[in-house]
Amino acid sequence: MLQLPKPCYIGLALGALATPASASEPFASDSPWMLGDWGGTRSELLEQGYDFTLGYTGEMGSNLHGGYDHDRTARYSDQFTFASLLDLEKILGWQDTEVQLTITERHGDNISNDRINDPRVGGFTSAQEVWGRGETWRLTQMWIKQKYFDGALDVKFGRFGEGEDFNSFPCDFQNLAFCGSQVGNWAGSVWYNWPVSQWALRVRYNLDDTLYAQVGVYEQNPSNLESGNGFKLSGSGTQGAVMPIELVWSPTVNGLKGEYRAGYYYSNAKAQDVLNDSNGQPAAISGDAYRSSSSKHGLWIGAQQQVTSLASDRSRGLSLFANATVHDKKTNAIDNYVQAGLLFKGPFDARAKDDIGFALARVHVNPAYRKNARLANQAAGLDDYDDPGYLPVQDTEYSAELYYGIHLADWLTVRPNLQYIRHPGGVSQVDDAVVGGLKIQSTF
Repeated sequence: MLQLPKPCYIGLALGALATPASASEPFASDSPWMLGDWGGTRSELLEQGYDFTLGYTGEMGSNLHGGYDHDRTARYSDQFTFASLLDLEKILGWQDTEVQLTITERHGDNISNDRINDPRVGGFTSAQEVWGRGETWRLTQMWIKQKYFDGALDVKFGRFGEGEDFNSFPCDFQNLAFCGSQVGNWAGSVWYNWPVSQWALRVRYNLDDTLYAQVGVYEQNPSNLESGNGFKLSGSGTQGAVMPIELVWSPTVNGLKGEYRAGYYYSNAKAQDVLNDSNGQPAAISGDAYRSSSSKHGLWIGAQQQVTSLASDRSRGLSLFANATVHDKKTNAIDNYVQAGLLFKGPFDARAKDDIGFALARVHVNPAYRKNARLANQAAGLDDYDDPGYLPVQDTEYSAELYYGIHLADWLTVRPNLQYIRHPGGVSQVDDAVVGGLKIQSTF
C-alpha cells in the first residue's frame, strides 16, 4: 500500500511556490526558515548566540522494476530534527566555546527491506537513507566544543557520532551508498552514525590553514542502538572503544575548493569471526561457537574537488568526488567499498541554485563471509535458493543514482531521483532493481 507524507507536509512544500514575500516573512523564498524571522526575533537571538533549528527530511522510494518482490508499491520514511547551537562566548563570555543539543525522531518504512532485498539476508545499501536505527526519538547530539591557542587546538566532548567529524561526507543523495560517513555503513556494528550518539572525545589540531589532524575516542556500546535507549546516558553495556585518527587537507586549486581525507579506525572490543571457531575450523561445519577476535579495524580515503566554475558565480560548477573503505577480513562482512560521482551546482542560469548529482558504488563481500554461507547450506543439506531455509550467498552489490535537486526556496529543496541496484544484497539470484525516489529537505 502506498504510504504518502502527511498532508501538512505537502501543503508546506506548495507554500514555497506562493507569492514572494519579504525574507523575514513566513514562506519567503529567500528566507533560510519556512516560518520566517519571527518578526526579527530569530536574527536578534542569533546575534546573542542562540541558534535554533527545526529540520525535516522525507524520502519516498518505489520499486519500479525488479528486486526480490516484483509487487510494486511505494514507501515513505522521514526524520525530524530539533537542534540548538549556543555560542557561549556571546552568552557567558567563554571564549571560543559552543554547545550543541540535538534531538531527532525517525519513523516510516523502507522499500529496500522486503521489495528490493532478500529478507533472509537483507541488503547493504538502502534506497532511503533516512530510514534506520529504529523508529524512535533520540538524543543525537549533546556536546561542548572549545578552541585553544587562537583556534589551533579544537576539543569536543559529549555525546555524538563518529561520522560528524571522521570520514564525513554530505548527504544529498538518497541511496545510503552515497550519503554520509561510509565506514559506519559497512562496519555498523562498531561505528555508529547519526542519529545514534555515544560518549566521545574528539581532539583536532590545525597544522595550518588547509591541513588538520584529529583523533577520537568513542564509547562502543551496542545498547545505544536499542530503540528504548534513545536518551540513555549511562555507560552500562559498554564493550570497549572505537579510536579513529584522520588527516584532512582542504586546498584551493585554481581558486576552487577541495577536501581530501585519509583515516584509520581501531576498536578494542571483542568481535566475532565471520568463519572459524576457536579451533580454526569452520563454525558452520563444527557447530561450535564462532571465535572472538580482540579487535576490529579498517581505513578510509575520500576526495571532493570542484573542477569548474562560472565567472559570475564561483559556487556554480562541476565537482568530482570519490570514497573508499577497507575493513578487517576476520570480523567484517564487507571487506571493501568504493564510490565515485559528480555534482553540478547551478546547471542553468534560470535555476542557479539547483543541482544535479550522479554516483556509482561497489560493495564487496568478504570471501570468508561468503564461504561461511556456503558451508551453512552444506551442513543443512540445502542447495535450492527457493527453499525458505536456504541462506543466500552474498557477493558484490552495485548501486547508481541520478538526482536533480530543485531549489524551491532557501528553506526547501526537493530531489527526485532514479536508482539502479545490481545484485541487491550481493545476491545474484535477485533481479536487478530500479527504484524511483523523492527526497525532501526543509528547515522550519
